[in-house]
Amino acid sequence: MSSLPPEAYAVIAGRHSDPFHYLGRHVEDGVPIVRVFLPDAENVVAVDEEGRQSDLQRIHDAGLFEGRLANGSRRYRLRARYGERQIEIEDAYRFPPVLSDFDLHLLGEGNHMQLYEKLGAHPMVLEGVAGVAFAVFAPSAKRVSVVGDFNLWDGRRHVMRVRGTGFWEIFVPDANPGEKYKYEIIAADDHILPLKSDPLAFSAELRPKTASIVLDRAAIPRPQPGPANANALREPISIYEVHLGSWRRRADEGGRWLTYREIARELPDYVRDLGFTHVEFLPVSEHPFDGSWGYQPTGLFAPTSRFGTASDFADLIDACHRAGLAVILDWVPGHFPDDPHGLSRFDGTALYEHQDPRQGRHLDWDTLIYNYGRTEIGNFLLASGLFWFDQYRVDGLRVDAVASMLYLDYSRPEGGWIPNRQGGRENLEAVALLRRFNTEVFARFPHATTAAEESTAWPMVSRPVDWGGLGFGYKWNMGWMNDTLEYIGKNPIHRKHHHGQILFGLHYAFSENFILPLSHDEVVHGKRSILGRMPGDDWQRFANLRAYYGFMFGHPGKKLLFMGAEFGQENEWQHDHSLDWHLLAQSRHAGIQTLVRDLNRLYRAIPALHQRDCEAEGFEWVIMNDAARSIFAWIRKGHETRDRCLVVVNFTPEVHRDYRVQVPFSGIWREVLNTDAAIYGGAGIGNEGTVRTLDEGAIPEVSLVVPPLAAIFLVPEW
Repeated sequence: MSSLPPEAYAVIAGRHSDPFHYLGRHVEDGVPIVRVFLPDAENVVAVDEEGRQSDLQRIHDAGLFEGRLANGSRRYRLRARYGERQIEIEDAYRFPPVLSDFDLHLLGEGNHMQLYEKLGAHPMVLEGVAGVAFAVFAPSAKRVSVVGDFNLWDGRRHVMRVRGTGFWEIFVPDANPGEKYKYEIIAADDHILPLKSDPLAFSAELRPKTASIVLDRAAIPRPQPGPANANALREPISIYEVHLGSWRRRADEGGRWLTYREIARELPDYVRDLGFTHVEFLPVSEHPFDGSWGYQPTGLFAPTSRFGTASDFADLIDACHRAGLAVILDWVPGHFPDDPHGLSRFDGTALYEHQDPRQGRHLDWDTLIYNYGRTEIGNFLLASGLFWFDQYRVDGLRVDAVASMLYLDYSRPEGGWIPNRQGGRENLEAVALLRRFNTEVFARFPHATTAAEESTAWPMVSRPVDWGGLGFGYKWNMGWMNDTLEYIGKNPIHRKHHHGQILFGLHYAFSENFILPLSHDEVVHGKRSILGRMPGDDWQRFANLRAYYGFMFGHPGKKLLFMGAEFGQENEWQHDHSLDWHLLAQSRHAGIQTLVRDLNRLYRAIPALHQRDCEAEGFEWVIMNDAARSIFAWIRKGHETRDRCLVVVNFTPEVHRDYRVQVPFSGIWREVLNTDAAIYGGAGIGNEGTVRTLDEGAIPEVSLVVPPLAAIFLVPEW
């Protein structure tokens, strides 16, 4: 064998940065030749479209072959012999690029909002040949190979070409959906990184395995659209928050979790029966650690394989929509784990994250922070959010940990953070990303919505971008949650000293489009369950909980309850255990569930309770200063004059008779819900249906029996 050029040895070693320059078909000195690298092959023949054969000469014992092509055909197949076995295959290095120049232009400027149509693994037919196109961003890599079931996981066999600003691509003929793959990357310093999962994978192995799986997205069933206008400000929104792995489990099968399809057969009917309008899933994106609950994702485009396939997940979304429920997913663009197979130092450099840990590592969670200012990474995150609306027709995304994105000094010590270019603490790149995200969502999916878990006083989170806001549809009202849970956890005798904790929330209740969240975060880490926070004996605990739920549903703002709260779960939530469904055999717990069902139905049926949830004009205090008796009363208003609802809440165990409350109309007012009703486990103290106004003064008033630790709702009869 004659001496070979250096690039031949680079190909043999699997370290050529542009193997298409050497392998495949080329015309050299006017002669069409083909070079192929097939490790362990004994001989190779190139066969053109008309069946003409060209023997290729072995030019290196490692499996490098070269020869002249008969008739110079651009299309040929390779017939290779391995001992007694002969195979015929396509040559990956004869195919043209997959990414167009326009794709590269959009990717380079960060405007490819559907980059998931190009990056990742895509089954396709190219020049009449079926295979899979792979593309990945790794700008600092010296070499990238795709390895998988289709090439014996050998990084020498499918070294990719690099294009644009660092996008590596290759079409692998005869690769198929269902095959596992990863990327083998050689860093700039010449060392081989741990095999990397595909950042754009649409499916992945069940943990602890970490390979990506080729998925034909065209084969995923298309869920039917969600209910129209479900997310509108003037519509009732009551959200049931669910962790898929612990809602129910099969105790008779070792406590295993349900599959997507099993959940689809049970959850939508249950949630619809309870009167909720929406279901929200804790993150379904692929993640390696069960204990993160999904909040440390490694696969932002793949529904977790824990519960089934992507098609199974689509079936769950479809089942929810068919039940009339809108679906919200938790989306986590704030941070990611540093597992070696994931995004961490993906190409040997801090690519997705910041290099400096003062910017790039979360101290609270020991996770990495995205570099929002890097064009391609911002594009990646934007596309990952849009993907769930596009592919699975979800109706909303709740964005996790927004405060941690907005502030450079979030949970950091003095001197432990880097100011922005203006010298401030605001993360200007994250602000720009969130604004762009919301702008894109509402432009592309007008009936969808977004919600921010944002725990600070950052202004205009749920106001339009062109007003200077962040553009979210809704914001979680963390202040309301903290104040009211602290208040309701106090012994009733002391509540008169903390009256302001109930009043304060109404000072800012209409500054944002608020959701009132009693979420998963409030029932873990020693905080106890919602019922577990209630003081007193069993009678008081359950009465307190009923009163609190009545207060919540009468209060302005959309509603959210985490699973288990609807029947008074006693224990804290555990992600690896089922909810305590056996409690429903006890009348007090069944009563809580019945109350939640009736509160949801009342909230949906009475326009005054939902139409102006986010408008100050929809609320009027009637009694706000009766701290001695810890009683509050207010009027909720709908758009029509007659749409009024009086809400009275008593946060002490005392019964108050002939309690006078002013109302806007004379006549009869009907008690439409009383949380102390016997059907809910209460004492049945109330107003026996209707009360007539006393028109003794300038303003009509009603004389009420106010039950202990209870909320009552009254509407005028016309």
